[in-house]
Amino acid sequence: MAKESMKAREVKRAKLVAKYAEKREKLKAEGDYQALSRLPRNSNPIRLHNRCKLTGRPKGYMRQFGISRITFREMASSGLIPGVKKASW
Repeated sequence: MAKESMKAREVKRAKLVAKYAEKREKLKAEGDYQALSRLPRNSNPIRLHNRCKLTGRPKGYMRQFGISRITFREMASSGLIPGVKKASW
């Protein structure tokens, strides 16, 4: 499990990105890079990092499901993810 502070930091960054998205696009179109540099650093979408929705794990993230590979394996094995089953041939 990730620390709650790390999860909260990511949520805060996501809110900032959403808040400044329109302004950032407008400044980029105008080519005003000085004004862009004055925006908060965490409002840049590059600084976002995908994390598991359940555990907060930053590595091994599966975009299609929004969870980490470890959580995915546990849930798939216990039958909690519909349409997913262990391969056998």
